[in-house]
Amino acid sequence: MSFVAEFNSLPLESLVKRSQTAGVQAVRESMAKVKLSLADFAHLISPVAAGLLEHMGRRSHAMTQQRFGKVIRMFAPLYLSNECVNNCQYCGFSRDNPILRVTLSLEEVKREALALKEQGFRNILLVAGEHPKFVSNDYLRDCIAALHADWPGISLEVGPMEAADYRPLVEAGADGLVVYQETYDRAVYANMHTAGPKRNFDWRLETPERGYAAGFRRLGISPLYGLADWRFEAISVAAHADYLLRNCWKAQLTISLPRLRPCAGEFQPLTHMTDRDLAQLVCAFRLMFPDVGLVLSTREPAKLRDGLIPLGITIISAGSHTEPGGYTGAGREKLHQTVRGKIVELGAPVSPKLRISSEGASEWAPTPENATNATGQFQIADERSAGEVAELIRRLGYEPVWKDWDSALTA
Repeated sequence: MSFVAEFNSLPLESLVKRSQTAGVQAVRESMAKVKLSLADFAHLISPVAAGLLEHMGRRSHAMTQQRFGKVIRMFAPLYLSNECVNNCQYCGFSRDNPILRVTLSLEEVKREALALKEQGFRNILLVAGEHPKFVSNDYLRDCIAALHADWPGISLEVGPMEAADYRPLVEAGADGLVVYQETYDRAVYANMHTAGPKRNFDWRLETPERGYAAGFRRLGISPLYGLADWRFEAISVAAHADYLLRNCWKAQLTISLPRLRPCAGEFQPLTHMTDRDLAQLVCAFRLMFPDVGLVLSTREPAKLRDGLIPLGITIISAGSHTEPGGYTGAGREKLHQTVRGKIVELGAPVSPKLRISSEGASEWAPTPENATNATGQFQIADERSAGEVAELIRRLGYEPVWKDWDSALTA
Protein backbone atom coordinates (compact mmCIF):
# COMPACT_ATOMS: atom_id res chain seq x y z
CA MET A 1 0.00 0.00 0.00
CA SER A 2 1.39 3.43 -0.93
CA PHE A 3 1.01 6.50 1.24
CA VAL A 4 -1.79 7.72 -1.05
CA ALA A 5 -4.01 4.86 0.13
CA GLU A 6 -3.09 5.43 3.77
CA PHE A 7 -3.55 9.19 3.42
CA ASN A 8 -7.02 8.72 1.97
CA SER A 9 -8.04 6.69 5.02
CA LEU A 10 -6.71 9.09 7.66
CA PRO A 11 -9.28 10.81 9.91
CA LEU A 12 -7.73 14.20 9.17
CA GLU A 13 -10.77 16.29 10.02
CA SER A 14 -11.10 14.53 13.37
CA LEU A 15 -7.41 15.09 14.13
CA VAL A 16 -7.63 18.77 13.22
CA LYS A 17 -10.65 19.13 15.50
CA ARG A 18 -8.70 17.38 18.26
CA SER A 19 -5.88 19.90 17.77
CA GLN A 20 -8.34 22.77 18.21
CA THR A 21 -10.10 21.43 21.30
CA ALA A 22 -7.35 19.72 23.31
CA GLY A 23 -7.18 20.59 27.00
CA VAL A 24 -4.13 21.24 29.17
CA GLN A 25 -4.18 17.76 30.71
CA ALA A 26 -4.26 16.07 27.31
CA VAL A 27 -1.33 18.21 26.14
CA ARG A 28 0.72 17.41 29.24
CA GLU A 29 0.04 13.68 28.90
CA SER A 30 1.05 13.70 25.23
CA MET A 31 4.17 15.70 25.99
CA ALA A 32 5.27 13.16 28.60
CA LYS A 33 5.10 10.16 26.26
CA VAL A 34 8.20 8.55 24.77
CA LYS A 35 6.45 7.49 21.55
CA LEU A 36 3.72 9.79 20.27
CA SER A 37 0.72 9.04 18.05
CA LEU A 38 -0.85 11.40 15.53
CA ALA A 39 -3.46 12.23 18.17
CA ASP A 40 -0.67 13.23 20.55
CA PHE A 41 0.91 15.35 17.82
CA ALA A 42 -2.46 17.07 17.31
CA HIS A 43 -2.45 17.95 21.03
CA LEU A 44 1.04 19.47 20.76
CA ILE A 45 0.01 21.89 17.99
CA SER A 46 -3.20 22.92 19.76
CA PRO A 47 -3.92 26.50 20.86
CA VAL A 48 -3.74 25.31 24.49
CA ALA A 49 -0.26 23.86 23.90
CA ALA A 50 0.89 27.32 22.79
CA GLY A 51 0.58 28.34 26.43
CA LEU A 52 3.06 25.58 27.34
CA LEU A 53 5.56 26.56 24.65
CA GLU A 54 8.37 27.29 27.10
CA HIS A 55 8.08 23.79 28.59
CA MET A 56 7.85 22.24 25.10
CA GLY A 57 10.89 24.21 24.04
CA ARG A 58 13.01 22.92 26.93
CA ARG A 59 12.05 19.31 26.15
CA SER A 60 12.63 19.78 22.43
CA HIS A 61 16.02 21.39 23.04
CA ALA A 62 17.14 18.59 25.34
CA MET A 63 15.92 15.88 22.98
CA THR A 64 17.66 17.46 19.99
CA GLN A 65 21.00 17.66 21.78
CA GLN A 66 20.59 14.08 23.00
CA ARG A 67 19.99 12.76 19.47
CA PHE A 68 22.06 15.15 17.30
CA GLY A 69 24.60 16.71 19.65
CA LYS A 70 25.47 20.40 19.37
CA VAL A 71 25.87 20.56 15.60
CA ILE A 72 24.00 22.30 12.78
CA ARG A 73 24.39 20.98 9.24
CA MET A 74 24.90 23.71 6.61
CA PHE A 75 23.75 23.62 2.98
CA ALA A 76 23.10 25.97 0.07
CA PRO A 77 20.69 25.81 -2.87
CA LEU A 78 22.06 26.08 -6.41
CA TYR A 79 19.36 26.97 -8.93
CA LEU A 80 19.98 25.42 -12.34
CA SER A 81 16.97 26.82 -14.22
CA ASN A 82 13.83 28.87 -13.65
CA GLU A 83 12.02 27.41 -16.66
CA CYS A 84 8.77 25.61 -15.83
CA VAL A 85 5.79 24.02 -17.58
CA ASN A 86 3.54 24.26 -14.53
CA ASN A 87 1.19 27.06 -13.55
CA CYS A 88 1.41 27.30 -9.76
CA GLN A 89 -0.22 30.45 -8.46
CA TYR A 90 2.18 30.88 -5.51
CA CYS A 91 5.49 30.35 -7.38
CA GLY A 92 7.65 32.98 -9.07
CA PHE A 93 8.68 30.44 -11.73
CA SER A 94 5.07 29.78 -12.76
CA ARG A 95 4.79 29.22 -16.53
CA ASP A 96 2.73 32.30 -17.35
CA ASN A 97 4.66 34.75 -15.18
CA PRO A 98 6.48 37.23 -17.45
CA ILE A 99 9.89 36.76 -15.86
CA LEU A 100 13.52 36.75 -16.98
CA ARG A 101 14.50 33.12 -17.43
CA VAL A 102 17.74 31.22 -17.97
CA THR A 103 19.08 27.68 -17.76
CA LEU A 104 22.72 27.37 -16.80
CA SER A 105 25.18 25.44 -18.95
CA LEU A 106 27.27 22.71 -17.38
CA GLU A 107 30.27 25.04 -17.13
CA GLU A 108 28.13 27.72 -15.51
CA VAL A 109 26.81 25.21 -12.97
CA LYS A 110 30.41 24.32 -12.10
CA ARG A 111 31.24 28.03 -11.65
CA GLU A 112 28.30 28.50 -9.29
CA ALA A 113 29.27 25.39 -7.33
CA LEU A 114 32.88 26.55 -7.04
CA ALA A 115 31.72 29.86 -5.58
CA LEU A 116 29.75 27.96 -2.93
CA LYS A 117 32.65 25.60 -2.24
CA GLU A 118 34.92 28.60 -1.62
CA GLN A 119 32.46 29.75 1.05
CA GLY A 120 32.89 26.42 2.83
CA PHE A 121 29.82 24.47 1.71
CA ARG A 122 30.08 20.75 0.99
CA ASN A 123 26.33 20.00 0.93
CA ILE A 124 24.40 21.37 -2.02
CA LEU A 125 20.77 21.32 -3.13
CA LEU A 126 20.28 21.46 -6.91
CA VAL A 127 16.96 23.18 -7.70
CA ALA A 128 15.17 23.59 -11.04
CA GLY A 129 11.71 24.24 -12.39
CA GLU A 130 9.97 21.39 -14.16
CA HIS A 131 10.58 21.74 -17.90
CA PRO A 132 11.86 18.64 -19.76
CA LYS A 133 12.89 20.72 -22.79
CA PHE A 134 15.39 22.73 -20.72
CA VAL A 135 15.97 20.48 -17.70
CA SER A 136 16.17 16.97 -19.11
CA ASN A 137 17.14 13.88 -17.16
CA ASP A 138 20.44 13.78 -19.07
CA TYR A 139 21.13 17.41 -18.15
CA LEU A 140 20.56 16.67 -14.46
CA ARG A 141 22.73 13.57 -14.61
CA ASP A 142 25.56 15.53 -16.26
CA CYS A 143 25.33 18.30 -13.64
CA ILE A 144 25.50 15.78 -10.80
CA ALA A 145 28.38 13.85 -12.37
CA ALA A 146 30.35 17.08 -12.90
CA LEU A 147 29.96 18.07 -9.24
CA HIS A 148 30.21 14.69 -7.54
CA ALA A 149 34.00 14.67 -7.07
CA ASP A 150 33.93 17.91 -5.06
CA TRP A 151 30.55 17.58 -3.35
CA PRO A 152 30.02 14.72 -0.88
CA GLY A 153 26.36 15.74 -0.41
CA ILE A 154 24.20 16.46 -3.47
CA SER A 155 20.42 16.66 -3.08
CA LEU A 156 17.78 17.41 -5.71
CA GLU A 157 14.62 19.50 -5.71
CA VAL A 158 13.29 19.01 -9.24
CA GLY A 159 10.16 17.79 -11.01
CA PRO A 160 8.93 14.32 -9.87
CA MET A 161 10.11 11.32 -11.89
CA GLU A 162 9.66 7.59 -12.19
CA ALA A 163 12.00 5.48 -10.07
CA ALA A 164 13.76 4.29 -13.23
CA ASP A 165 14.55 7.90 -14.16
CA TYR A 166 15.90 8.65 -10.69
CA ARG A 167 18.36 5.74 -10.69
CA PRO A 168 20.89 7.26 -13.15
CA LEU A 169 20.90 10.40 -10.99
CA VAL A 170 21.68 8.36 -7.89
CA GLU A 171 24.40 6.49 -9.78
CA ALA A 172 25.89 9.82 -10.88
CA GLY A 173 26.25 10.90 -7.24
CA ALA A 174 22.99 12.39 -5.95
CA ASP A 175 22.09 11.13 -2.49
CA GLY A 176 19.12 13.27 -1.42
CA LEU A 177 15.65 14.02 -2.79
CA VAL A 178 13.49 16.90 -1.53
CA VAL A 179 9.81 17.06 -2.53
CA TYR A 180 7.43 19.67 -1.17
CA GLN A 181 3.86 18.47 -1.49
CA GLU A 182 3.05 22.23 -1.35
CA THR A 183 -0.32 21.51 0.27
CA TYR A 184 -1.93 18.29 1.50
CA ASP A 185 -5.39 19.80 1.01
CA ARG A 186 -6.67 18.31 -2.26
CA ALA A 187 -9.13 21.11 -2.99
CA VAL A 188 -6.57 23.86 -2.39
CA TYR A 189 -4.00 21.88 -4.40
CA ALA A 190 -6.37 21.74 -7.39
CA ASN A 191 -6.98 25.49 -7.21
CA MET A 192 -3.29 26.34 -6.93
CA HIS A 193 -2.10 24.15 -9.82
CA THR A 194 -4.00 25.16 -12.94
CA ALA A 195 -1.80 23.67 -15.68
CA GLY A 196 1.04 21.19 -16.13
CA PRO A 197 1.93 17.73 -14.80
CA LYS A 198 2.07 19.06 -11.25
CA ARG A 199 -1.74 19.01 -11.18
CA ASN A 200 -1.55 15.30 -10.30
CA PHE A 201 -1.78 15.31 -6.48
CA ASP A 202 -1.31 11.56 -5.99
CA TRP A 203 1.69 11.35 -8.33
CA ARG A 204 3.49 14.01 -6.31
CA LEU A 205 2.49 12.47 -2.98
CA GLU A 206 4.11 9.15 -3.94
CA THR A 207 7.36 10.75 -5.15
CA PRO A 208 9.44 10.08 -1.99
CA GLU A 209 8.60 6.38 -2.26
CA ARG A 210 9.80 6.28 -5.87
CA GLY A 211 12.94 8.13 -4.83
CA TYR A 212 13.56 5.60 -2.08
CA ALA A 213 13.13 2.73 -4.54
CA ALA A 214 15.73 4.40 -6.77
CA GLY A 215 18.30 4.48 -3.96
CA PHE A 216 18.25 7.98 -2.46
CA ARG A 217 19.57 7.80 1.10
CA ARG A 218 18.02 11.13 2.20
CA LEU A 219 14.36 12.05 1.72
CA GLY A 220 12.93 15.49 2.47
CA ILE A 221 9.24 16.42 2.69
CA SER A 222 7.13 19.43 3.62
CA PRO A 223 4.03 21.45 2.86
CA LEU A 224 4.35 25.14 1.99
CA TYR A 225 2.74 26.97 4.88
CA GLY A 226 0.35 29.69 3.76
CA LEU A 227 -1.90 27.73 1.37
CA ALA A 228 -4.10 25.76 3.80
CA ASP A 229 -4.69 25.69 7.56
CA TRP A 230 -1.27 25.14 9.12
CA ARG A 231 -2.51 22.59 11.63
CA PHE A 232 -4.05 20.49 8.85
CA GLU A 233 -0.78 20.67 6.91
CA ALA A 234 1.27 19.79 9.99
CA ILE A 235 -0.83 16.75 10.83
CA SER A 236 -0.68 15.61 7.21
CA VAL A 237 3.10 15.91 6.96
CA ALA A 238 3.43 14.15 10.35
CA ALA A 239 1.38 11.26 8.95
CA HIS A 240 3.53 11.26 5.81
CA ALA A 241 6.72 11.24 7.88
CA ASP A 242 5.41 8.40 10.04
CA TYR A 243 4.65 6.36 6.92
CA LEU A 244 8.10 6.97 5.42
CA LEU A 245 9.85 6.06 8.66
CA ARG A 246 7.98 2.75 8.69
CA ASN A 247 8.33 1.91 5.01
CA CYS A 248 11.48 3.71 3.80
CA TRP A 249 13.52 3.11 6.94
CA LYS A 250 16.92 2.80 5.24
CA ALA A 251 16.81 6.50 4.27
CA GLN A 252 17.30 9.49 6.53
CA LEU A 253 14.24 11.72 6.70
CA THR A 254 14.08 15.50 6.95
CA ILE A 255 11.11 17.82 7.38
CA SER A 256 11.33 21.42 6.20
CA LEU A 257 9.34 24.32 7.63
CA PRO A 258 8.88 26.80 4.74
CA ARG A 259 6.43 29.69 4.86
CA LEU A 260 5.34 31.50 1.72
CA ARG A 261 7.44 34.48 0.69
CA PRO A 262 6.78 37.32 -1.81
CA CYS A 263 7.43 36.33 -5.41
CA ALA A 264 6.72 37.31 -9.00
CA GLY A 265 2.98 37.08 -9.64
CA GLU A 266 2.05 38.97 -6.46
CA PHE A 267 0.39 35.94 -4.84
CA GLN A 268 -0.77 36.57 -1.29
CA PRO A 269 -0.88 33.77 1.32
CA LEU A 270 -4.31 32.24 1.81
CA THR A 271 -3.69 31.46 5.49
CA HIS A 272 -1.51 32.88 8.23
CA MET A 273 1.07 31.16 10.41
CA THR A 274 2.64 33.32 13.12
CA ASP A 275 6.22 33.15 14.33
CA ARG A 276 4.96 31.63 17.57
CA ASP A 277 3.03 29.00 15.60
CA LEU A 278 6.24 28.13 13.76
CA ALA A 279 8.18 27.79 17.02
CA GLN A 280 5.44 25.54 18.44
CA LEU A 281 5.56 23.38 15.31
CA VAL A 282 9.35 22.97 15.53
CA CYS A 283 8.93 21.66 19.07
CA ALA A 284 6.01 19.40 18.15
CA PHE A 285 7.91 17.81 15.26
CA ARG A 286 10.94 17.20 17.47
CA LEU A 287 8.90 15.55 20.24
CA MET A 288 7.04 13.45 17.66
CA PHE A 289 10.14 12.52 15.63
CA PRO A 290 13.27 12.58 17.81
CA ASP A 291 15.61 11.42 15.01
CA VAL A 292 14.25 13.39 12.03
CA GLY A 293 16.24 16.33 10.69
CA LEU A 294 14.39 19.66 10.84
CA VAL A 295 15.31 22.15 8.11
CA LEU A 296 15.06 25.95 8.27
CA SER A 297 15.82 28.03 5.19
CA THR A 298 16.55 31.68 4.49
CA ARG A 299 12.82 32.20 3.92
CA GLU A 300 12.75 33.22 7.59
CA PRO A 301 14.30 36.45 8.95
CA ALA A 302 17.64 36.34 10.77
CA LYS A 303 16.37 37.09 14.27
CA LEU A 304 13.69 34.39 14.09
CA ARG A 305 16.13 31.82 12.71
CA ASP A 306 18.55 32.55 15.53
CA GLY A 307 15.80 31.93 18.06
CA LEU A 308 14.51 28.74 16.44
CA ILE A 309 17.87 26.97 16.14
CA PRO A 310 18.06 25.87 19.80
CA LEU A 311 14.47 24.58 19.75
CA GLY A 312 15.17 21.66 17.43
CA ILE A 313 16.56 22.79 14.06
CA THR A 314 19.39 20.58 12.78
CA ILE A 315 19.86 21.73 9.17
CA ILE A 316 20.06 25.30 7.91
CA SER A 317 20.77 27.11 4.64
CA ALA A 318 22.76 30.33 4.42
CA GLY A 319 23.81 32.96 1.90
CA SER A 320 21.13 31.67 -0.46
CA HIS A 321 20.13 32.88 -3.91
CA THR A 322 16.90 31.66 -5.53
CA GLU A 323 17.75 32.67 -9.09
CA PRO A 324 19.96 30.73 -11.53
CA GLY A 325 23.42 32.28 -11.61
CA GLY A 326 22.92 34.22 -8.41
CA TYR A 327 26.35 33.44 -6.93
CA THR A 328 28.54 34.37 -9.91
CA GLY A 329 26.33 36.11 -12.48
CA ALA A 330 26.45 33.02 -14.71
CA GLY A 331 23.89 33.08 -17.53
CA ARG A 332 23.48 36.87 -17.62
CA GLU A 333 24.04 37.03 -21.37
CA LYS A 334 21.34 34.42 -22.08
CA LEU A 335 18.35 36.01 -20.34
CA HIS A 336 15.08 35.59 -22.20
CA GLN A 337 11.37 35.02 -21.85
CA THR A 338 9.72 31.70 -22.57
CA VAL A 339 6.33 31.77 -24.27
CA ARG A 340 4.55 28.46 -24.94
CA GLY A 341 7.83 26.59 -24.57
CA LYS A 342 9.74 28.79 -27.02
CA ILE A 343 12.54 31.17 -26.15
CA VAL A 344 11.74 34.80 -26.94
CA GLU A 345 14.77 37.06 -27.01
CA LEU A 346 14.53 40.20 -24.91
CA GLY A 347 13.24 43.08 -27.02
CA ALA A 348 11.42 40.77 -29.46
CA PRO A 349 7.70 41.51 -30.01
CA VAL A 350 5.48 39.73 -27.49
CA SER A 351 2.06 40.25 -26.04
CA PRO A 352 2.01 43.35 -23.76
CA LYS A 353 0.74 41.07 -21.01
CA LEU A 354 3.97 39.06 -21.21
CA ARG A 355 6.45 41.87 -21.83
CA ILE A 356 9.21 42.49 -19.34
CA SER A 357 12.11 44.93 -19.45
CA SER A 358 15.65 43.64 -19.90
CA GLU A 359 17.08 46.59 -17.99
CA GLY A 360 18.15 45.90 -14.44
CA ALA A 361 17.32 42.88 -12.39
CA SER A 362 13.90 41.51 -11.75
CA GLU A 363 12.57 42.96 -8.53
CA TRP A 364 12.48 39.39 -7.22
CA ALA A 365 16.20 38.77 -7.73
CA PRO A 366 18.94 40.17 -5.47
CA THR A 367 21.19 42.71 -7.19
CA PRO A 368 24.80 42.45 -6.04
CA GLU A 369 27.50 43.11 -8.61
CA ASN A 370 27.57 39.48 -9.73
CA ALA A 371 23.78 39.00 -9.93
CA THR A 372 22.55 37.21 -13.00
CA ASN A 373 19.43 39.43 -13.18
CA ALA A 374 17.30 36.34 -13.78
CA THR A 375 14.11 36.22 -11.71
CA GLY A 376 14.31 34.43 -8.39
CA GLN A 377 11.74 31.95 -7.15
CA PHE A 378 10.95 34.07 -4.08
CA GLN A 379 12.48 36.74 -1.87
CA ILE A 380 14.75 35.49 0.87
CA ALA A 381 14.46 37.05 4.33
CA ASP A 382 17.86 36.25 5.89
CA GLU A 383 20.50 37.90 3.72
CA ARG A 384 23.50 37.14 5.94
CA SER A 385 26.50 35.46 4.36
CA ALA A 386 27.36 31.85 5.06
CA GLY A 387 30.26 33.00 7.22
CA GLU A 388 28.03 35.25 9.30
CA VAL A 389 25.52 32.47 9.90
CA ALA A 390 28.30 30.03 10.81
CA GLU A 391 29.67 32.51 13.33
CA LEU A 392 26.20 32.98 14.84
CA ILE A 393 25.88 29.20 15.19
CA ARG A 394 29.17 29.14 17.09
CA ARG A 395 28.05 31.95 19.38
CA LEU A 396 24.95 29.91 20.21
CA GLY A 397 27.22 27.12 21.36
CA TYR A 398 26.88 24.87 18.31
CA GLU A 399 29.29 23.68 15.64
CA PRO A 400 28.46 24.43 11.98
CA VAL A 401 28.99 21.22 9.98
CA TRP A 402 29.85 21.75 6.32
CA LYS A 403 30.44 18.08 5.50
CA ASP A 404 28.90 15.07 7.22
CA TRP A 405 29.20 12.32 4.63
CA ASP A 406 31.52 10.93 1.98
CA SER A 407 30.60 8.37 -0.68
CA ALA A 408 33.90 6.59 0.02
CA LEU A 409 32.25 5.23 3.16
CA THR A 410 29.99 3.00 1.06
CA ALA A 411 32.16 2.58 -2.07
